[in-house]
Formats: sequence, structure tokens, C-alpha cells
Amino acid sequence: MTLPLADIMGWVGTYLWVLIRVGAVLMVAPVFGARGVPKRLRALAAMVISLVIAPTLPAPPAIDPLSALGIVLVWQQIMIGVTIGFVLGMVISSFVMAGEAMALGMGLGFAQTVDPQNGVSVPLISQFLTIVVTLLFIALDGPALTLKLLADSFLWLPVSPIGLTAEDFWRVVGFGQAMFVNALLIALPVIISLLMVNIAMGVITRSFLSWYQARFGCLILNSFCKKRCSF
Repeated sequence: MTLPLADIMGWVGTYLWVLIRVGAVLMVAPVFGARGVPKRLRALAAMVISLVIAPTLPAPPAIDPLSALGIVLVWQQIMIGVTIGFVLGMVISSFVMAGEAMALGMGLGFAQTVDPQNGVSVPLISQFLTIVVTLLFIALDGPALTLKLLADSFLWLPVSPIGLTAEDFWRVVGFGQAMFVNALLIALPVIISLLMVNIAMGVITRSFLSWYQARFGCLILNSFCKKRCSF
């Protein structure tokens, strides 16, 4: 029994495009894309997720993966997957930037530690916030929501030669802007509290100096009056 080449390519394409996009997301997304997660585990997870998602999706166009259009679609799916993972990673990056702002305000910017997820040095407060957010992400069913978002992405951006448009890229830029705004909003209460403490300490210090000078002047005046009375 022989199968036509068109049927084989159609069956391969049904799972191949899904596998490429899912693998790209898992390489970049938070928790899944951490450096501590083995690459073989990520590859196995991508294969399992693709086998589960692919049968529930509309049939992709019958395109030969080895043709010029097929190669373009491969790179397109990689770009879409990396973009989805990058947008999800901006949530964690907001807390990292907020931790850096808090650390600089507290004078703890020198306290650096290595982020195991990205392999770079970050302030200790940033690492603490990253751990808290990661635990909340897992506790609130974040991985399951990520997989659902990944499955829905094939409905919003189906496998086709059109792919991402210029408007989609501008939306990604808007997510980057929101990352900086959210980082500022997260760190703003701590920054304002530190500013108020510094102002209060400055007022207390000035008041203490004035009180100390007045007390010192009263002591000198009292000593001078006693000497005059003794004469």
C-alpha cells in the first residue's frame, strides 16, 4: 500500500506548522524558556502539545514544506512563536525593572545576584520579585492559560502566507511601552514612600540642629549670666 505524496505532505504540514510555532513559544516564554529547563524536555513538550492541538485546528493549506513558500512559512511561524513568548516575557520584565528602581531608591543597587532564568546579574530585590511573580504565575494556572493562548493564536493568526502585518508589529511595540509604564507603577509606591522618609529625615535633622544650637546658646547665656551675678 502506497500513499500519495500529496497526502503525506498534507499530514506532515498539519503537525509541522503547529510544532514550529509551539516550539518557538516554549523557547522564549516565561517558566518554559528558563535556562534551567532542559532543551530535550522542551522539545518533548512541544511535540506532545502539537499532537494535542493540531487535530482541533482547521486544516492548514497544503503547502510543501521544502518549497520556497514552505520555507517562508517556517520562518513566519518561528517569528509568530517568538513574538508570543516575548510578549509573555514582558510581564516578568516589568517586575525586574520595578525591582531595579526600588533597589536604586533604597541604596541596594550594589546587591546583585544571578538570575537563573536569563543568566544575567540583577538586583536582589528584582530576583525576589521575579520569584514571587513566577510562583503566582504557576499558582494561578499560568502555564495552562499560556497553552490556551497558544492554541487560540492559530485561530487569530492561522497558518497562511499573510502572517503578521505592520499593525501587529506596532502592537508588540505598544506592549513594550506598557512594560515600562507597569514597571513604574509597580515601583511608584516604594519610591514615594522612600521620598517621604527622606524628606522627614531631612526635616528632623534640620530641626535637631536648630534645637541643638538653641540649647547650646542657652547654656552659654546661662553660664555668662551666672558669672555676671557672681561679680
